[in-house]
Amino acid sequence: MAAGKGADDRIAELVESILVQTPLKAAGFIVTIYGDVVEPRGGVVWIGNLIETCAAVGISETLVRTAVSRLVAAGQLLGERAGRRSYYRLSKAAGSEFAAAARIIFSGAQEENWQLVHLAGAEAEETMQALERAGYARLDPRLAIGPARQAPPLAGGLILRADSPDPKALAAFVRAYWDLAPHAAAYRTFLQQFAPVARLAEKRSLAPATALTMRLLLIHRFRSVLLNDPRLPAAALPEDWPGREARRLFATLYRHLSPAADDHIARTFISGSGALSAVTEDTRKRLSLLETQAL
Repeated sequence: MAAGKGADDRIAELVESILVQTPLKAAGFIVTIYGDVVEPRGGVVWIGNLIETCAAVGISETLVRTAVSRLVAAGQLLGERAGRRSYYRLSKAAGSEFAAAARIIFSGAQEENWQLVHLAGAEAEETMQALERAGYARLDPRLAIGPARQAPPLAGGLILRADSPDPKALAAFVRAYWDLAPHAAAYRTFLQQFAPVARLAEKRSLAPATALTMRLLLIHRFRSVLLNDPRLPAAALPEDWPGREARRLFATLYRHLSPAADDHIARTFISGSGALSAVTEDTRKRLSLLETQAL
C-alpha cells in the first residue's frame, strides 16, 4: 500500500521527535552517510548528495560544507573534482575505521570471554584510556579487565585470559566495575524512538527518499548507542537487558527499509564515474548478517 498523507505526516512527526530528543551534528551524520551508503559502494560521492540528504534532517548546506572541510582537515575525507562538481572519498585510514565499526554493527557477534590487560611503560595511562573507550574497566592504574576483544597496541604489556564460572560472582563483579544504567537507558530511548517507525513501516510502504532518511537515522542512533556500550559478554548482562531487543529492532527495521532506500540511492547518488549501485556484495552481506538477528 502506498504511503498516504496520514503516513507522511506521522513519519514527519517521528523524525522531528527523534531529532528533538537526540539532535544531530553535521559531521557525525555525514560519517553515518559514508558508513551506510557510500563506503559499501566504492567510498566516493558527490557533495550535492550529502547536502540533499542532510537537508532532510534539517542540516543546512553551510553546515554540510563546513563539516566536510573539517573532515578533510582531520584526514577522514579526500576531495577531488570532475568538471564543476566536487566529490569526496574516504581516506584509507577512515575506511579501515568504518570497516571495523560495520563489523560490530552488523555482525551482532558477542565476545564470550574475558581478559586482563596489565600495562607497562611510560604511556600506560594513554593506553588505559584507550582500553576504557573500548569497554574495559580500570582495576588499578596499570590493570584493566574487559571482553576479550583486540586490545590497543601494548608496549611491554601482558594479556591474561580470565574465566567466569560462577554467574552470581560475575554479576556482582560487573556491578562493582561497570555502570550499565546509562547504556540501558540509551537502548530504551532507541526502542522508544524507533518502535513506532517499525509499526508504521509494517503497515505502509515509505517513499524511497523517506526510507533512506529513516534508515540513516536508525543506524546513526544505533551506532552511537552500540559503540558506547562496553558490549560485555552475554552471561554478564541482566536477563532484561534492553540491548537485545534494540538489536532485534535494528535488524528488522534496517532490512525492511533497505529495498526502498537502496532504490533511492541508485536513482540519485553519484560518484565521479557514475551512479552508485543499489546493491553490492557488501550490502548483500550486511543484510544477510542481519537476517538471523531480526524479530
